[in-house]
Amino acid sequence: MVEADTHKGMTQAREDLLRELVDRLHLPVKNMALLDRAFTHTSYANEKKSQHVLHNERLEFLGDAVLDLIIGEYLFREYPQMAEGELTKIKAAVVCEQSLAPCSEDLQFGKYLRMGRGEVLSGGRHRPSILADTFESVVGTIYIDASYKAAQQFVLSHLKEHIKEALAGQIGKDYKTLLQEVVQAGGEADIHYRLIAESGPDHDKRFTMEVQVDGKSYESGTGHSKKEAEQRAAQLTLQKWHKS
Repeated sequence: MVEADTHKGMTQAREDLLRELVDRLHLPVKNMALLDRAFTHTSYANEKKSQHVLHNERLEFLGDAVLDLIIGEYLFREYPQMAEGELTKIKAAVVCEQSLAPCSEDLQFGKYLRMGRGEVLSGGRHRPSILADTFESVVGTIYIDASYKAAQQFVLSHLKEHIKEALAGQIGKDYKTLLQEVVQAGGEADIHYRLIAESGPDHDKRFTMEVQVDGKSYESGTGHSKKEAEQRAAQLTLQKWHKS
């Protein structure tokens, strides 16, 4: 059953922004009010109490359960010889902030979040915990507004690489160290991280670092610190390295 529209005062600009997201990602969502709710943080709802705005925590709760089932079912079917303990370990490594937050970042979910002023000023649009919760909210929305199968297709299309990383034991580790191990397995190599961009006000700085191996440029990553950006760049380079 589809929940009733709760954002009766949605502006045309807001609806257009959400439709742009739907079109860009080919999301199987028709209920714009429900999608708006998926991108409404509690801090925004608290600032708009008189307007009775609903936030995304219920959708996040549902999405977490659906996500758990999708990944669990996938692992069960694809790896019939894997023991229960290992299945649980891999599922936990995939359905976690470290996997969901970068995925949300790649999908630019932070751009669509409605947040309180304080949360925005403190960098909430890029905060891993909020981005991970938002991914779950979107999964819950797709499940409610479309179907389990649609949610399954969305999740697996965006988390397949994270599943591979979990199976390879890479999630939860230092990506810079992992990249160094992989690159230098074929002999000595010089790995260097170069700052290629810096933006944002002092309270919400964004750094973009690029990986270079023996002078050749690979992937770049963005974060609130150079260290975070380097880790993201190393992670993306590892993914590319495994595909080649």
